[in-house]
Amino acid sequence: MLNLRKLRASVLGGSEQPPNLYTTLTASGVPVASADCRTCPNPCDEGHADYPRRFSVDMESTMLGTVKPFRRQILISTGRCDWDRDVTNVQGTLAALIATQQASAHVPDSPPPISITMDEKIVPPVPGVFTSSDSTRLSILNGSHKSTSADEHETVLVLPDYTMVVDVPATLEGARELWRTALDSRLPRMGITEETSNFQTWILPYSCVIMLCSHKRRDNRCAIAAPKLEHAFIQSLERKGWSADTQLEHIVEPPLELFAGTPEEKERYITDELKARTSAKKALILRNSHMGGHKYAGNCIIYTPQGSSVWYGRVTTHEVESIVTNTIEGGLVLPPLLRGGMDLSRPGCPTLHDW
Repeated sequence: MLNLRKLRASVLGGSEQPPNLYTTLTASGVPVASADCRTCPNPCDEGHADYPRRFSVDMESTMLGTVKPFRRQILISTGRCDWDRDVTNVQGTLAALIATQQASAHVPDSPPPISITMDEKIVPPVPGVFTSSDSTRLSILNGSHKSTSADEHETVLVLPDYTMVVDVPATLEGARELWRTALDSRLPRMGITEETSNFQTWILPYSCVIMLCSHKRRDNRCAIAAPKLEHAFIQSLERKGWSADTQLEHIVEPPLELFAGTPEEKERYITDELKARTSAKKALILRNSHMGGHKYAGNCIIYTPQGSSVWYGRVTTHEVESIVTNTIEGGLVLPPLLRGGMDLSRPGCPTLHDW
């Protein structure tokens, strides 16, 4: 792995002169870390599981900006770590049915990213760094989690809403109902409306959700990287006193559908619950289908209860400790690894964990 100076240069696509990426991100309100992306020596003798010698990724092109905006991203339960090449083209699956529903919804085109104002100055958008209002698109992924539902119904994670929807049948009616109550781009985060649903929805009981691309049929490098990164994340988190689940657990609160208050009261309740998640020191680690940028394997997405998502690329086991310390615990973005993200700009907030 390149040292920090070279990695910074590769991110910017330029020389090894001091980069302006940190300044650019900070000017846009993105909380950044100046720490090195790896905490171990280079070369490292600490026993990290290295990728094989033939594991080669793009270390030359600019990585920042290789993320497409979306309004929501979902992970559909499959209990698998690899899938058909195009999961939304497999007839009869929930992924394909939701994709059909999205196509028939005729949602408006996504608006271009909007510049933000900080200290009375207009700051141009950073490539790859979006807000959830920059797009109406739904990103549909399969996940490695098993369904918590019975009768072959699916469990769907909805992000950045930070919810899990259970008992979703893989039928056209199920896809329509899920779209109407949870996925339509016109719905606010968490679907906080007076709409009724046939499904039950829970707030995820985790301080972060870590997604690792493991889609071998799209690129074998992702299948090689994901299990090594998963193991490294579990080890690092547990050393710091965290629990790390690879299946949905600790779901003990009642579903949101049982909340009897007004939408405003429900929103306050959900916000309080999400704030409590931030300090829970519980992580959910899932493997997922292709999310783009496999030439930058290992690919990793980190979601926070506040709704931010950090997309990292070129991640090896050597960077995991720094990611856990700086991003997961500290709420700071490591610019040399950054491909982009959603709702990373948080003017006035020192970290991604602040509300």
